[in-house]
Amino acid sequence: MNTPPHELAGVTLEAIEDAQRRLAGIIRPTPARVADSLSRALGRSIVLKPEHLQRAGSFKIRGAYNRISQLPPGVDVVAASAGNHAQGVALASSLTGRHSTIYMPDAASLPKIKATEGYGATVVFGGAALDDCLGKARAHADREGAVFVPPFNDPLIIAGQGTVGLELAAEFTPPPGEVTTILIPVGGGGLVAGAAFALRHRMPSVRIVGVEAEGAASMRRSLDAGVLTTLDIVSTMADGIALKAPGELTLAIVRELVDDVITVTEEEISQAVLLLLERAKAVVEPSGAVGLAAVMAGKVPGAGPAVIVLSGGNVDPLLLTNIIRHGLSAAGRYMRLRIVFKDRPGSLAALTAALAALGLNVLDVEHHRTGVALGIDEVEVLVTVETRNPDHRADAVRSLSEQGFRAEMV
Repeated sequence: MNTPPHELAGVTLEAIEDAQRRLAGIIRPTPARVADSLSRALGRSIVLKPEHLQRAGSFKIRGAYNRISQLPPGVDVVAASAGNHAQGVALASSLTGRHSTIYMPDAASLPKIKATEGYGATVVFGGAALDDCLGKARAHADREGAVFVPPFNDPLIIAGQGTVGLELAAEFTPPPGEVTTILIPVGGGGLVAGAAFALRHRMPSVRIVGVEAEGAASMRRSLDAGVLTTLDIVSTMADGIALKAPGELTLAIVRELVDDVITVTEEEISQAVLLLLERAKAVVEPSGAVGLAAVMAGKVPGAGPAVIVLSGGNVDPLLLTNIIRHGLSAAGRYMRLRIVFKDRPGSLAALTAALAALGLNVLDVEHHRTGVALGIDEVEVLVTVETRNPDHRADAVRSLSEQGFRAEMV
């Protein structure tokens, strides 16, 4: 990478340094640390930057406070968000003694609504889509004289998020002779753009990689097209990075300073969330886990350290339950079977004995005697079991079939 520019898309290193001074005493320290258990599991040094432990549960307070604290006294703010930006703006507004109004989608999760209100904001439901909310938030700003605070496409927002890069440069020293890769989640691009700008000035030798959800890869699509591109639809559990388009400013910085932007699947994300729970004891939302997902999936070449920004931890408990179940299934540790056998006394006992002998822990059982796919003398059992890994799962299905049970995964 060549010498980074002094200014790009309205962002300078001095602006990021000013933001760091402005945020002193406001944000919570989140020092990067080596995750020993993850490093052993993945065969390379894994360093985590735990922004999921930040105030308001994500990095968003950085940019929001940097933008809002520079407004004239008495000026109120308005924003639109499904979650993290909402909470960052609400908290920053309260800390600077002003009122905020946040337009949220009708289907926004209850915990995120309550958290936003808990930071002092007035929540207004703005429609089914975030785009509807953005339009209403801007109209509110024009009508009420409030200042609209965008989630990412603003130099002050980008500079605030760039303080993550300054901190990483101070907290982590790349080992000589090895290529260090820094992985940063990408939605609208504010975090990756700001962090990349700071890192290029402070740690020019590192490789910077943005990570998107496969179902919301608007930055990757825009880079490939050579122009800002809007997706027709986004589909991902990682709602924190589910954006149809990046910003013009963030795209310009990413194009210039980021080495690559890669994508991860829903299965890969769910497995990363699960591994963080198990090995790092960290509750991280899907969007915050995409960097680890990329490493786990073998999409980050090399054997050097991987520094992963865990960007947020605001995950709905109901979604987390589904993610854990999905992650266990994707990792081969959770299986749902349909088993058909003869309707005779002792048959069910024989099945449970067979399951126990295979080391399958039964979580749930449904027993059916009628169905279009059943013979008159047959019964069907839908059973959910715990398994050790994909091989154990395959061996169990094969063994049950060899014992005369008609078994298939569903």
